[in-house]
Amino acid sequence: MVSVDLNADLGESFGVWRLGDDEAMLEVVTSANVACGFHAGDPALLLRTCKAAAARGVRIGAQVSYRDLAGFGRRFIDVTAEDLSADVMYQIGALQALAHAAGSTVSYVKPHGALYNTIVNHDAQARAVAEAVHAVDPSLPVLGLSGSKFFAEAQRLGLRTVPEAFADRAYRPDGQLVSRRERNAVLHNVADIADRVASMVKSGRVFAVDGSPILITVESICVHGDTPGAVQIAHAVRDRLVSEGVELKAFA
Repeated sequence: MVSVDLNADLGESFGVWRLGDDEAMLEVVTSANVACGFHAGDPALLLRTCKAAAARGVRIGAQVSYRDLAGFGRRFIDVTAEDLSADVMYQIGALQALAHAAGSTVSYVKPHGALYNTIVNHDAQARAVAEAVHAVDPSLPVLGLSGSKFFAEAQRLGLRTVPEAFADRAYRPDGQLVSRRERNAVLHNVADIADRVASMVKSGRVFAVDGSPILITVESICVHGDTPGAVQIAHAVRDRLVSEGVELKAFA
């Protein structure tokens, strides 16, 4: 039976500011990419998120990012490799403490936002992130884009790499994501999203914004928790995959 993980970015509120419906998403996904406080999430919220994930048997991943709370981690920062590695180690360690207190553990690492996109092609930052994960725990898998510099560096160090695809994001012909600054970068039609995810998982193919087909390797599907209608999208994706005979199963 074909199996795939379903993940979402959670724990991204901060103080009185609320983003997304984490409780509802945790009823659908198999893995939760939990913010670590650098782009979103205050400690009390992150502890509650870890407890809620643990109670449902959802795997917890450390969603590491640039130190960019004001920009939600969506701005490139020309940080040194030394600083970036230390920042990533710090974030994993902080979330690991909260996950342990919640009766669970950090099972994998996923970069967020601008950092995720930067280390597709940026050698120094890709190496810095991979080395940080390896230094903390070489058994931690990393979630990211297949064919990226990050995956090359992670594999060089012996880290397990888990390729993911995005349910609600448009792709460029080169297989990378369309920038959020561009029109139609985020998808909203629930039926179309469910169809494209089924195609990704069953046939390993997705269509780029110009209509060209892209071959894609996917072990995990991401539904962004901050996308409008995220819960509805997640349910539709899950229901479609189950109807296609796909098993929803955490990779870690």
